[in-house]
Amino acid sequence: MLADLAMTQNTPADPVLAGFRASIDNIDAALIHMLAERFRITQAVGAYKAQNDLPASDPGREDRQIQRLRKLAEEANLDPDFGEKFIRFIIDEVIRHHERAKNEA
Repeated sequence: MLADLAMTQNTPADPVLAGFRASIDNIDAALIHMLAERFRITQAVGAYKAQNDLPASDPGREDRQIQRLRKLAEEANLDPDFGEKFIRFIIDEVIRHHERAKNEA
């Protein structure tokens, strides 16, 4: 980041690159807000599961979600392997939260 700042200060402003970067920054902000909302909902799910003595994970649902999101990734011209890695990371984090909620209940 400091290298980017230093480079930007030493080179003339490129409005095309600046426009691309502004769009990327907006998308990154939207992703963070969407992930925060997703985790707020999954925390409620974790609390519900803990209160009702349900398992922290649901492998069948996870497999269906992965297949559904791989298909969506393909349709969006996104590498489905990347999409799967991304969603698996999120699922693993959600399960970790659910297990913690269950242990705290």
